[in-house]
Amino acid sequence: MPLTVSDMNALMRRATHRVWHSRFARNVAIVASGTAGAQAITIAFAPIITRLYGPEAFGLLGTFMAILAIATPIAALTYPIAIVLPKDDRDAMGLVRLSILLSFGMALLVSGLLFLGGGWLTTTLGAESVAGFLFLIPVAMLFGAWLQIVHQWLIRKKEFGVIARSAVALSLIVNSAKSGIGLLNPVGAVLIVLATLGQALHAGLLFIGARRRYQDNATAVEMGPRTPIGELAYRHRDFPLYRAPQHFINAASVSLPVLMLAAFFGPAAAGFYTVGQLVLGLPSTLVGKAVYDVFYPRITEAAHKGENLPRHIVRATGALLAIGLVPFGLVFLSGPWLFSLVFGHEWTMAGEYARWLSLWLLTAFINRPSVATIPVLSLQRGFLVYEITSVIARVSAIVLGVYLFQSDVVAIALFAVVGVALNLFLIAWVLRIAYGLENAREDEQA
Repeated sequence: MPLTVSDMNALMRRATHRVWHSRFARNVAIVASGTAGAQAITIAFAPIITRLYGPEAFGLLGTFMAILAIATPIAALTYPIAIVLPKDDRDAMGLVRLSILLSFGMALLVSGLLFLGGGWLTTTLGAESVAGFLFLIPVAMLFGAWLQIVHQWLIRKKEFGVIARSAVALSLIVNSAKSGIGLLNPVGAVLIVLATLGQALHAGLLFIGARRRYQDNATAVEMGPRTPIGELAYRHRDFPLYRAPQHFINAASVSLPVLMLAAFFGPAAAGFYTVGQLVLGLPSTLVGKAVYDVFYPRITEAAHKGENLPRHIVRATGALLAIGLVPFGLVFLSGPWLFSLVFGHEWTMAGEYARWLSLWLLTAFINRPSVATIPVLSLQRGFLVYEITSVIARVSAIVLGVYLFQSDVVAIALFAVVGVALNLFLIAWVLRIAYGLENAREDEQA
């Protein structure tokens, strides 16, 4: 008997009810609500902060953050990401200890390298404007590693409320400081120092919540024999071998536009790109990161239980696409006008950048479930190959725009189009592997 319209509506209502009343959706809502509060605060302060500091100051911040983003993946060799995976909390706590030790060692190593070759680095990258702030890089790396460690522990324990509350508190404190100090001394150095201290503050806020959770379960965690740290490091060696280089290469490719724009078109161009990416990152931070944080332990649990992984990936990806089409589409259609209206006339070019970046960041927004599934499917090595290929493609796009067309807008447009193709390929690749494993599992059970 064919389905009537009323039958289809009833099915849709039941499906929607199951999705929005599931524990997964509730956890996403908790993380997203905290992120929404944090982003609402950021949006409220943004018209004030952009008018106080201007494109050059944001260009200085963007250049510093681009260098920091390239260095951060080696801060603890991505071992913090592995904290979610072990079944036993004792092994997870061992990975916490390993990550802390590595964070100190890598910070000292980077400090020494900057002491010996910091001048050469800034000259090579065309980033002489941040030469005076280079030694904040290892400090920010250390704080960033601690932030990753405590964040992954809270994800493991599904303490999403702590993550949400910390995000709101951090946004209020940092944006208030930017505005207050900017009234007296609106220079890029203020933004750089506050960005560094913000990492430490965020880690501290999360640590308070994690400590409470740890104290409630300390007896269970500490009882029984511990797996030696060396054995844990070896067991999860695919993270430093493949995931850390992948993160490093990805950060380099994403940071490349800022560094190249600063080098070839001046700090203002880097500032336009920084603000454009910051604004377009709001949906990714608001929903995409919330979905990733909840989806990662959920897909890990699903793999342990032998559930249908492709179904989880497709549902999450489709939901993100439905959510992202409106905000990213609006920026693509009206970016220059929107940026001029909200941030001031001098930020119109940032809206032109954002128009093209919206295409790339929409596909980056919807690939979060696929990226979260990569360690579960043990695809770290393939992901590294993907990132090497992608950085070559992205570099080629930027170079083509700069040297052949001599246009910052064309360079950004080419960079964005290449990014779209790469993100869609990543989703298709992960789904292909997941479907293959699912079919093999079904054949074994048959």
